[in-house]
Amino acid sequence: MTVTQTQSAAHRSPGQDPGAVAHLRPAFHVRPPRGYLNDPNGPIEVGDEVHLYFQSRPTLDHHVPVEWGHATSPDYVRWTLHRPAMAPRPGGPDTDGCWSGNTVLDDGRVRAFYSGHIEGRPYQSVLTAVSDDGGTSFGPPHQVVPDPSDHAIMFRDPFVWRENSTWWMVVGAGYVGRGASIPSYRSTDLETWTYAGPLAELPRDVVDGHDTGAAWECPQMLTIDGRRIAVVASWSPEGGPADVLSFDVDVPVVPRRVDHGTNFYAASALRDSRFGPLLFGWLTEGRDRPGWTDDWAGVISLPRVVWLGQDSSLRSAPVPTVDALRVGDGSPADGASTGAQCEIVVPEGSGQVVIHFSEQERLVIELDVDTLTIDRTQASLNPHAHGGRMQVTDAFDPTSDRPAARIILDGSTLEVFTSAGRALSTRLYPTTPPTWQVEAPPTAHHWQLAP
Repeated sequence: MTVTQTQSAAHRSPGQDPGAVAHLRPAFHVRPPRGYLNDPNGPIEVGDEVHLYFQSRPTLDHHVPVEWGHATSPDYVRWTLHRPAMAPRPGGPDTDGCWSGNTVLDDGRVRAFYSGHIEGRPYQSVLTAVSDDGGTSFGPPHQVVPDPSDHAIMFRDPFVWRENSTWWMVVGAGYVGRGASIPSYRSTDLETWTYAGPLAELPRDVVDGHDTGAAWECPQMLTIDGRRIAVVASWSPEGGPADVLSFDVDVPVVPRRVDHGTNFYAASALRDSRFGPLLFGWLTEGRDRPGWTDDWAGVISLPRVVWLGQDSSLRSAPVPTVDALRVGDGSPADGASTGAQCEIVVPEGSGQVVIHFSEQERLVIELDVDTLTIDRTQASLNPHAHGGRMQVTDAFDPTSDRPAARIILDGSTLEVFTSAGRALSTRLYPTTPPTWQVEAPPTAHHWQLAP
């Protein structure tokens, strides 16, 4: 997505070689020009404009309190960055950070619900603040839900939505002896909230080889095909973030992974958009902190249209407007030379796509019967870059109108979407700048993507 800035140009440390890292900078994924970004928050359509907020710090120093960064777009493709929409208020209930939450429209005004962080307190308080300028900035916050007192190990990240005439809220939580939970509340006026019990709970377990978490943070609620679908981020005190999971809250909880890559976390939902239900996510770094040679970290994923598969798992594809980034009509991918912003489409069948960054560095994506595998074990000579393989089965649906695989590369970000709606997101750090060479099946096509 094209990202323009209403802030100053990115600052670079004295003596740092811009060419050493320039090809790793995403050009059309949302990110601030400098500093640290993590969770996306509160995407919302206000008239013809999309607002997206996100956790950010102006530097890479994690001791700096978190703000709500802000970007807008007319089409989910061209994004403009603005000044932060919300910042901690000294002496207020968010003194040490405006943490995750969402936004809703109330009588034409944008209202935010989020977690206020104060150092030394065991929980982040659930706060609300109102914007009177269309979502550009928010007024002073106040608390609307009491902090927990019943052995919670975590309590944060409210998500609010409306069903008929009732407003509902869920909060991410985990409890000693009960496991991960999403307590719920209801209200008629967005100010007075009544506890309505847990919408879903699950003792910590391992499902399909994945930890379901001691607690769930960043809970999101979608309604798809008349079913209430929760999207949560599994978390534990000893391990921190794990996977983004989804499940139907009205049947016994069976969590399924939302993204099968290594670097998608803290999903943020837009329940109703011009394209239907959408998800954004935080694409984590995929490299050790000593390898952060730039003055920025963190990227927001492409916005994704979501639906339910036959197994009730959440499936996804990029919003249709992402196609507007393509330059030309596409050319054969096999033998193509490419820059750091490109898309490779494999229409059908099995095969292998290899992006050769250099003689020593390459990325391999393999399509085999019903399985897609991404192998980045040789993607980077940088010792701090993470490697390894990721794989998903039930990857292809020949009856769909989607290609077998869409491979979207933007600097250090890679997002792959399959015809069955499987998504795999990861990060790559080739040390060799473009031009790179593509090896692909004869039917595959390649586009440069121009921000």
